[in-house]
Amino acid sequence: MLVIHNANFHTLNPSQPYAQAIAIDGGRVLAVGRNEEILSAFSRTDRFDATRHTIIPGLTDAHIHLEDYALSLQKVDCETPTLQACLQRVAARAADTPPGEWILGHGWNQNNWVEGYGHAADLDKIAPHHPVYLTHKSLHSGWANSAALKLAGITRNTPHPMGGRIGHLPDGEPDGILFESASRLLEDAIPETSLEQVLKALRTAIPLLIQMGLTGLHDYDRSRCFSALQVLHANHELKLRVVKGIPLENLANALELGLRSGFGDDYLRIGSVKLFADGALGPHTAAMLQPYEDEPANRGILMMDAEQLYEQGRLAVGNGISMAVHAIGDRANHEVLDAYAQLREFERSLPSLGPIKLRHRIEHVQVVHPDDLPRFATLDIIASMQPIHATSDMLMADRCWGDRSAYAYTWQSQLANHVTLAFGSDAPVESPNPFLGIHAAVTRRRADGSPAPQGWYPEQRLSVDEAIRGFTSGAAFAAGIDDHLGKLARGYLADLLVLNDDPYSCSSADLLNIKPLATMVGGEWVYSEL
Repeated sequence: MLVIHNANFHTLNPSQPYAQAIAIDGGRVLAVGRNEEILSAFSRTDRFDATRHTIIPGLTDAHIHLEDYALSLQKVDCETPTLQACLQRVAARAADTPPGEWILGHGWNQNNWVEGYGHAADLDKIAPHHPVYLTHKSLHSGWANSAALKLAGITRNTPHPMGGRIGHLPDGEPDGILFESASRLLEDAIPETSLEQVLKALRTAIPLLIQMGLTGLHDYDRSRCFSALQVLHANHELKLRVVKGIPLENLANALELGLRSGFGDDYLRIGSVKLFADGALGPHTAAMLQPYEDEPANRGILMMDAEQLYEQGRLAVGNGISMAVHAIGDRANHEVLDAYAQLREFERSLPSLGPIKLRHRIEHVQVVHPDDLPRFATLDIIASMQPIHATSDMLMADRCWGDRSAYAYTWQSQLANHVTLAFGSDAPVESPNPFLGIHAAVTRRRADGSPAPQGWYPEQRLSVDEAIRGFTSGAAFAAGIDDHLGKLARGYLADLLVLNDDPYSCSSADLLNIKPLATMVGGEWVYSEL
């Protein structure tokens, strides 16, 4: 048993929002209250004097690609202000890499480059003896050199795959840019990462995430990551909680095994099946009701319409598996909501589900037609959003969507309709540091203060408490474990952060500088500077 006392607790428990001390036993909170009452009631215990530091519940990233993030730490960082700077980084890696070996990178965004997209020839000049493949910041397109295209068998005659597009030069040759599912053609040619390599990467990445303040994740990578997580769990190495999404490609296997959402324990459990309705804003593949402002002939790529989503959803829902559907553009969100309307009707006909609704989600919800905003509440759909996307994408959104940006990243509108917000980062698309997300949600400004003191569409700003709830109680609700996770209350899991500052009283700019001094998961200190 442990008593933490002399602290400034923000419990996120509405009936007891503040406290000075808590008692912990068996990995759960036993009691919460004032110093004198907790210390006198639990006198024969270990004690931790928090020296008046602020303590909040542990934070959960409700949308992360864990394996991709872990492996990205080894890749060339392509998030540069210019195309030339990106090429210089790739050239430096090529100089240190044996000829013939793959060079992988991540993070480029042509919207930030005066030159726009690069070409295969740019990479050929600096890495003529290596296959090179660099993923876009959004993970929805890729950039390859000629050697990589050749290994993948992509030529001028390769047809566009369903749900994707291969970029071409005026003479018909591929230009090296691959959109959406076309990226898979090239990725299939990259030597497969072994389970041992993924384990090594996760063992490096997970402690970094814990140091940032994450005690839980909702992961949307593929089955290899799930295998690695099971190994870590079996070896008692998994020091944070993971809700594992099911890729659509594995749905049939999951149904054959009889898996259902919620299967597992408090460290590793099955979440929702993940589907894609469209692409992303950066490569202009998010499905829109009206054309992009800067590409009048383009309305993006709709990967699955309402009927297709419904058909897949019937299989999942009929077997007790909830849905998580990627939708960024307003058309994609409309189609997903139409599908969910049909699925809610279908659910009511299933005696096996009883009175409990499956906790369906839309991932990203980046821009929504105003007529569709109320439907999230009507259908009881969770808005799984990433606040840091708003500040990262705001200039691009204004350029691509114009006035429609007033209905983008609408956190306050969702709360006004009593919709549950579950917040994450989409790492490695963005930094997984949750305090960067909290800052974005509260200010709708970048670190440099742009675009203005009041923020971008400031009516959508959240309070600090509302933002933190997106990373705590909202994420716990989305996982179906809000009855024992997401706040510091009797019977709840003892996941908490000792912070270097109080987010409820510090300046909004200082939210960027908040970090944990110690992290506890299940009553165990998994990180500490104290």
